[in-house]
Amino acid sequence: MSEVLDTEIKFLPGVGPKRAEILEEEAEIFTFRDLLSCFPYRYIDKTRIYSIKDLDTLMQYVQLKGHISRFSTEGAGSGKRLVADFHDSTGMVKLVWFKGLKWITSNYKINTEYIIFGKPSLFSGSFNIVHPEIEEADKKAARVSSAFEAQYSTTEKMKDHFLNTRAIAKLIAACFSHPGMVITETLPEDIIKRLNLISLSDALFKIHFPDSNEDIERARYRLKFEELFYIQLNLMRYKNRRDKVKHGFVFSVVGERLNGFYHNALPFPLTEAQKRVIREIRTDLGSGRQMNRLLQGDVGSGKTMVALMNMLIAADNGFQSCLMAPTEVLAIQHHETIARYVKELDVKVALLTGSTKKRERGEIESGLLDGSINILIGTHALIEENVRYSNLGFVVIDEQHRFGVAQRAKLWQKNECPPHVLVMTATPIPRTLAMTLYGDLDVSVIDQLPPGRRPVKTMAFTDAEREKVFGFMRRQIADGRQVYVVYPLIKESETLDYKDLEDGLESIARAFPPPKYAISVVHGKMNSRDKEISMNQFRSGQTHIMVATTVIEVGVDVPNASVMVIESAERFGLSQLHQLRGRVGRGADQSYCILMTARKLSSDATARIETIVGSTDGFEIAEADLKMRGPGDLEGTQQSGMAFDLHIADLGKDGQILSIARNIAEEIIDADSDLVQPGNKVLRINLHRIFGRKYSWSEIS
Repeated sequence: MSEVLDTEIKFLPGVGPKRAEILEEEAEIFTFRDLLSCFPYRYIDKTRIYSIKDLDTLMQYVQLKGHISRFSTEGAGSGKRLVADFHDSTGMVKLVWFKGLKWITSNYKINTEYIIFGKPSLFSGSFNIVHPEIEEADKKAARVSSAFEAQYSTTEKMKDHFLNTRAIAKLIAACFSHPGMVITETLPEDIIKRLNLISLSDALFKIHFPDSNEDIERARYRLKFEELFYIQLNLMRYKNRRDKVKHGFVFSVVGERLNGFYHNALPFPLTEAQKRVIREIRTDLGSGRQMNRLLQGDVGSGKTMVALMNMLIAADNGFQSCLMAPTEVLAIQHHETIARYVKELDVKVALLTGSTKKRERGEIESGLLDGSINILIGTHALIEENVRYSNLGFVVIDEQHRFGVAQRAKLWQKNECPPHVLVMTATPIPRTLAMTLYGDLDVSVIDQLPPGRRPVKTMAFTDAEREKVFGFMRRQIADGRQVYVVYPLIKESETLDYKDLEDGLESIARAFPPPKYAISVVHGKMNSRDKEISMNQFRSGQTHIMVATTVIEVGVDVPNASVMVIESAERFGLSQLHQLRGRVGRGADQSYCILMTARKLSSDATARIETIVGSTDGFEIAEADLKMRGPGDLEGTQQSGMAFDLHIADLGKDGQILSIARNIAEEIIDADSDLVQPGNKVLRINLHRIFGRKYSWSEIS
């Protein structure tokens, strides 16, 4: 592209310093290029001019052509409004403004021909249009326009400075007509021909000023492809470079620790899926190349066992391992489980969290330095500066979406030669998102649950059916089972109409009174000791019901718990509902997930509830979540390595374009990994422009 596109936005005619400040703060528009990349979110067909006599309350928006015959002021105080009588040859409609009254009477004239646009509504038997868009007919004809008028996202602050949709369109038109504006092609000619793409210059103009639906579709396709292609090209380049340059420790020995565990201490037979994933990881560990592998597996699929067996391989080869978990509850549980599994082996396991006492912390730090500790399990405490290892060779990051990339980088840098990294998640990642966030990682999937596990039955009930749910809970408890009840809030909120734990606890205590029933409580504001006491009481069966917030979303493993009741289930996203449901169904008994909702739900909430009731497939649910909410709203994607913003592509809808972009990017890097061939010069230039010298977070996990 031309250098003009990198001109600061304040130098565009019609902007200036004050407006530039607003555009930068509110819309992250700093340059002409940013302005042209501010794509419309929808289009309005303004090819039709309606007659006033044809107005109907069912019409969403209408465009009228006529003149104002008079202005009048009605009402007083906060209800004061300016009213204009607007006529065409067929009738009259009232235009109404509640603010900016003086500006309107100063700028709009009687008996001048205007084109107005707005939503008609019926008031006191006659039609009116509140706060219409209004423009002189001859000025509209003179400006850059199109049959489909683009609509742009604006904020209240932008509107207060007259930066509404029409103003943005006017600035974009000024940008295109700026002296010296030349939009240089950013893709090689062979890709353009191969995919029959329109030029970048045409795509940018037509996305803002289209004359047909075909213009919009062709422009969108070109711009979406380019956005996704450069992301994939960057990922493929780093993956190729890492494969060539990043040497890793070679774990060549399968020794006494792994063999002793496999033959004498393995608590259950491995599934075929677990065996396949272990083989994939073993190949990496023996290749001489540093491993960066993403391990996906639904709740309860046995990811921790896979991680442990590879940590034992590390120990057999003289290396230490660490496992970082997002919460203290989960770290403690991992420690208890792993320590129990390896108690008969020559393996020392330690736990380090924010609650670890000073004397114990000192012993752990010494044990890490002298190599006597083989496996360290913990929370963010593992990345503190004073935690140093003798020979860290294998890193496991559990529930990786809970950690920011900078936190993961600190762990990765704990050794001069980078350790092997296994990133685990029980939140299934849709294929398009995985290709974008983790496109340069190798991916393993455990797609099989251990034998004997039965799918959790999921049901939805409203508050009016609460007694029926309580009756079901009592029957389950009478059969020796236990129950979780999860709330979105600890205390009542003035702004959110959702069930809260404190109020819910009172209601449950009345319905399940002592001494027949015992209740545990766990939430994020409890101190670690009280939380652990409560958890242990529930684990050991001393309490029948666990009342909690989402602090128990990951990692709590109580096989005897067979019922998960989620209050205000409409409050939660799909992936979170699926995670919570995964706390039950961990034993051989039939388990149940009960979603409690308000009687009236939004269409989005209804779709989420229907999806979770209808499917237990984590990947299917994740795909639905992506389609409903988009990548930016999915839990964790903001910190999972998305070092870029998507301006036009939609990972929920553009999977096919992404696949094409990825295949072409792979072909190019396979043939010319450093992009030195003459035909790839344009790619090298634009990769540098887009990504510059940014650190590739994808290299660390």
